[in-house]
Amino acid sequence: MMVVTLQQSDTSAVLEARRIHNEKLALRADQRRATWFPLVLLALLCALPLLQFTGNYNYVLHLVLFTASYVAMASGWNILGGFTGYVSLGHAVFFAIGGYFSGMILARYGISTIVTAPLAGLVAAAVGYLIGRITLTVRGPSFIISSIALLMIARILFDNWEFVGGANGVTLPVNSLPVEWAKLPYYYAMLGIAAVSVWASYRVKHSKFGLGLRAISKDEIKAESAGIDTRFYKVMAFALSAFFVGMAGAVWGEYLTYLRPNIFLVILVSANLVLMSILGGKGTVAGPVIGAILIVALNEIFVATMGASELNILGTGLVMALGLVFFPLGLVGTLARSGKLPRILNWD
Repeated sequence: MMVVTLQQSDTSAVLEARRIHNEKLALRADQRRATWFPLVLLALLCALPLLQFTGNYNYVLHLVLFTASYVAMASGWNILGGFTGYVSLGHAVFFAIGGYFSGMILARYGISTIVTAPLAGLVAAAVGYLIGRITLTVRGPSFIISSIALLMIARILFDNWEFVGGANGVTLPVNSLPVEWAKLPYYYAMLGIAAVSVWASYRVKHSKFGLGLRAISKDEIKAESAGIDTRFYKVMAFALSAFFVGMAGAVWGEYLTYLRPNIFLVILVSANLVLMSILGGKGTVAGPVIGAILIVALNEIFVATMGASELNILGTGLVMALGLVFFPLGLVGTLARSGKLPRILNWD
């Protein structure tokens, strides 16, 4: 009897020691995490348009808006491709769905896409849910091929759909603001969508749902054996990722003032989302943000120095290839693995 009591006491002591150790690890992780940095960065970007009072900074606002659109879409894509491990090259379809849905409402009823963007995101998510029910029955290369096929089918459909202007597209009305302030509504709208997408990515990663997605990414068969409804989790991740891409597409359409299939339904858009997430760190919160900033900046630098030719694409490709050689898990992932990640990049 005394032996049993001693064993129980030893077990309780071990459990208590483990609990204390886990609490220390959690506290240490919280101390290393710099969730304040994205909030400071967002505040600075919100104040950036004040520069317009001192001169013409439309190009700077355009670059931030353009980068924010890719931050939103790459963070959305990361929920499926990073957390769940299903690489999709067809997310430009949801970009087009969001753009065309809100754009057509604007063209016919005059309601700004900024107002209808959340609804466009829901429509994109609904389509993503339906497509996910079909395509997510396959894995690996088969899923990648099916996502490319989805993009090709959508391109043919939109090119021949007269209701949305076919291959010629639709021209959208321009807002009546002075030229120095004309970008502001879309600037703040896209900044808001980007902020929400990054926040949602963080919340998903730290939820039971996100834990299930990461389990699927590690080993889907074991995850299913553990009782996770893998099909439901995958389809919901697909729909959620489509939601943010659709919202970004809605605002982008009005910002461009026209809708055309050769703007929205191109594989380069989808490829950029994949490359941004991989370069920054697939499966991390900050990774897609860093990847989007790096790729947009590289493109701008090489276009400025080499001109709008194939040379700038070659330059960007070489830098990315070298980056992945030295950072195989992406910038954030590799630095985190080696314990060298700067605190301001640790948002996880």
